[in-house]
Amino acid sequence: MPTSVAVLGSTGSIGTQALEVVEAEPDRYRVTALGAASSVEVLAAQAREHRVALVAIADASRAPELEDLLPAGTEVLAGPEALAQVATAAEVVLNAVVGFAGLPVTLAALSSGRRLALANKESLIAGGPVVQRVRATPGAEIVPVDSEHCALHQCLRAGRHEEVARLVLTASGGPFRGRSPAELAEVTVDDALAHPTWRMGPKITVDSSTLMNKGLEVIEAHELFGVGYDAIDVVVHPQSVVHSMVSFTDGATVAQLSLPDMRLPIGYALAWPERSGRPWGAIDWADLARLDFEPPDLEAFPCLELAREAGRMGGSAPAWVNAANEVAVAAFLDGRIAWSAIASVLKQALSEHDGTEMETAEAVVEVDRRGRELATKIVERSTA
Repeated sequence: MPTSVAVLGSTGSIGTQALEVVEAEPDRYRVTALGAASSVEVLAAQAREHRVALVAIADASRAPELEDLLPAGTEVLAGPEALAQVATAAEVVLNAVVGFAGLPVTLAALSSGRRLALANKESLIAGGPVVQRVRATPGAEIVPVDSEHCALHQCLRAGRHEEVARLVLTASGGPFRGRSPAELAEVTVDDALAHPTWRMGPKITVDSSTLMNKGLEVIEAHELFGVGYDAIDVVVHPQSVVHSMVSFTDGATVAQLSLPDMRLPIGYALAWPERSGRPWGAIDWADLARLDFEPPDLEAFPCLELAREAGRMGGSAPAWVNAANEVAVAAFLDGRIAWSAIASVLKQALSEHDGTEMETAEAVVEVDRRGRELATKIVERSTA
């Protein structure tokens, strides 16, 4: 019997690649639900192609248009809660929703005891304390889709938790690797979106250029695997072939290697605990000439340490800095602040964090709201 899959955020980069994985093994998977924020035409085309009976659209104003494009009998859910409502419609839920909006999907999937293929890192970063509680629901499990955390998930199969010495996250270095702070002062939006190895959406591509993405991944690794921040390292690896590593207490290091292809971690999460039957990202070892590693330049890319600082503060600090980052990146993409000002916004926002505790999903939402409100004021002051 094929595994039922719900793909939420289906019209984005991860979502469309997830459907490619499903299409490559049609006897193994069956898509039962799709959801997106507002991309009506693409969502309708996906639903027709996969004969999906349940579709969700977060933008309720687009629901009539979506219904007109779907076959009769297709159920459409609309509104801010729609994506979370369909997160119980399959055995495996792929959460590829962008940003903080993915948290309700994560909570709904885990609280209903589903396997969550998690591509929305903000769920764990912003809502870590709340997510950890629903993770204890019988049947609930998280299999990470981020390439680095999927790599760690695979490497950790080589030993017990108490045998882990260090987690090592690799970073491509983004489009600005090797540039000095002075050289980074004039970079443009187009420069930041020109990632050398990965095809991703604009927000995460900008995060990669600032290394904020890697800082958020440090927090995510801590939440996913229960390893302390002092035992999580980051190294720059421009080839993006080694996706992360685990060093064990006996000195052995286990790494996961493949060519950059997000379909591999997507396939891993969908097939878990088995493996995909398709060799996504397979390496031709005769062509692999070299693997380079170097420490990150924390002076040029201060966002990495700002995120790590928020993680060590714990509580609501990761949610606070994540909210500020979403506001700052949006302001950069809109041309309102410079690339280098992103870190300045985060540093100031983190200095004004109030230490609110988060016991409920509502508290997470409130922390996110106030973090965004503060960051918006900081951006407005810097552009006045």
